[in-house]
Amino acid sequence: MDADREGSGRRAPGRAAAYAACGVVLLAGCASMPDSGDLRGVDSTPRQDTQVRVFAMPPQEDAEPTDIVQGFLEALTSDDPNYETARQYLTAGAAKHWQPRLSTTVLDDGPRADIVRPVGREQEQNGDTSFTLSGTRVAEVDAQQSYSPASGTYQETVHLVHDKKTKQWRIDSPPPGVVMGQSDFQRNYVAVNKYYFASNTQAVTSPQTVAVADPVYVRERVDPMTQLVESLLSGPTSWLDPVVRTSFPTGTALKKGIPPLAPDDRNTLTVPLNNKVKNVSPDQCEAMAAQLLFTLRNLAPAVETVALQVGGKPLCSADESDADGVATRGSVESPEFLYFVDGQHKLVRTQAHPEGSSAKPVPVPVPGALGKGDKDLASVAVSRDEHMAAGVGIDGKTLYVGSLVSGGSLGEPVLVSSGKTAQDRLTTPSWDTEGDLWVADRNPADPRLLLFKEGAGEPLTVATPGLDGRIKDLRVAADGVRIALVVEKGGKQSLFVGRIEREGKIGDAQSVSVRELRSTTPDLEEVTTMSWAGDSRLVVVGREQGGVQQTRYVQVDGSTPEGPPPTALTGVKEIAASEDDEMPLVAYSEDGIVRLPSGAQWQKVDADGTAPVYPG
Repeated sequence: MDADREGSGRRAPGRAAAYAACGVVLLAGCASMPDSGDLRGVDSTPRQDTQVRVFAMPPQEDAEPTDIVQGFLEALTSDDPNYETARQYLTAGAAKHWQPRLSTTVLDDGPRADIVRPVGREQEQNGDTSFTLSGTRVAEVDAQQSYSPASGTYQETVHLVHDKKTKQWRIDSPPPGVVMGQSDFQRNYVAVNKYYFASNTQAVTSPQTVAVADPVYVRERVDPMTQLVESLLSGPTSWLDPVVRTSFPTGTALKKGIPPLAPDDRNTLTVPLNNKVKNVSPDQCEAMAAQLLFTLRNLAPAVETVALQVGGKPLCSADESDADGVATRGSVESPEFLYFVDGQHKLVRTQAHPEGSSAKPVPVPVPGALGKGDKDLASVAVSRDEHMAAGVGIDGKTLYVGSLVSGGSLGEPVLVSSGKTAQDRLTTPSWDTEGDLWVADRNPADPRLLLFKEGAGEPLTVATPGLDGRIKDLRVAADGVRIALVVEKGGKQSLFVGRIEREGKIGDAQSVSVRELRSTTPDLEEVTTMSWAGDSRLVVVGREQGGVQQTRYVQVDGSTPEGPPPTALTGVKEIAASEDDEMPLVAYSEDGIVRLPSGAQWQKVDADGTAPVYPG
């Protein structure tokens, strides 16, 4: 379910094009269920190959209430585009008002059904009965197709009536939305990124517009391309909406009555739109096409060009080169160097070889005072254009900023912490896409999240409403509108992702805040280190309660990406990844600095090094 599909993280085109199904599986929908009071699990459908489409069977003649409930629940997990089979288990009135796209509730296993015994003879004579559906919540997907982790007990009542004319049992009170077990959810849905543009952030490099990933879940074998385009046109999810904009005019939608979207034999996808776009400028049209191409290539990498139409006539088109000229994305911005602190506590760098390279990295001191000066460093951060660097002194007390040019001086520290111990002083800093520097002072007497405009001057205190605990570590995303924070409270370290909001014109003095922190690893009680590893993905090292240290990928919405986790590595203290997933994963472990090229095992880079970072 990985929404970051650049490079090796992509699905194979044949799998991504889920609309080209090659098989059908029918759900029986009529398995036996006891009508005693005992709970019975409605088993999740065994995981099928993603190319196999699954359809449910309609209700059988004279089916008992237990079979109707079972059949309805199984129909919810099928690949029926409009849930028409599921509606056949409902009364006419319920089928008309039921809204399956309102939400999808994911349970750890299939929902359990327990018949509700009638209170008296009157209910039996009225010809109705009820079942209680229950389970343990895992997640919720809302009407915007946005995923969020969930917990606690799920319990809903399903009411059935016996129609006097047809003599058939039907459900007249279904549960809200759709409910299914986790394995069915993984079979039915796929996570993909749709893309918008940062509304108050610009990159220091050209092009200045920054594309921001907005992960959503679509049904994998139910015309996913059309679903994804419709989701993009409907606008960003509520959490991301305050900090992004879309190039599409209000009310833009697909032309009515068109067939499912699919690329032609030249890998061009034609997207017919309604008349809301007929008067857009060429530049705006190109931006619209870029948004679509970023989004669609995330689902189907074989798509090379997007062509927009209105009224049956061409409007504009964009290929990958055109789109990359409109906006920059972190997942396609490759760093030139990997940086770390050597055994002499100085900043060094080595070529950031693409994954699979067999060349042995050769670390060399960076140009400037941070590489050859007299300041001993504990942690570092390098600006995204790789022109500037920041370093925290060996005692965690002082923050220095210098340029990466030969002969560059360092000067006085830009920040000094008053914390009594290294653990109560400065975190590892992080640079955003505008060239501003972020760092947290962990001093218990005055904990602060600080921002230095262009890495200099008086720091701006960043407001953090809703933050409950002390910031232990931070990383700003390449898009500049999201920040990952490791927050410590009561001996527990948790990973949160917050939205960066800026007030004021770009380049001027701004009020900056981090809002609506969302937990991405609710099952971990200790997060040792983390790094961004894609447009909407992070790599995290942590430990569950009573468990051992593990390294995993997580999505910003708290879901788990599809695919295997990184190869196990013991004693990881720090980890570094690039948003471009062709770059090797790098860690500081008990073996020093090591890297993980694609398809290989961990390789030693430097036995004495610490604090590895890619630019950012």
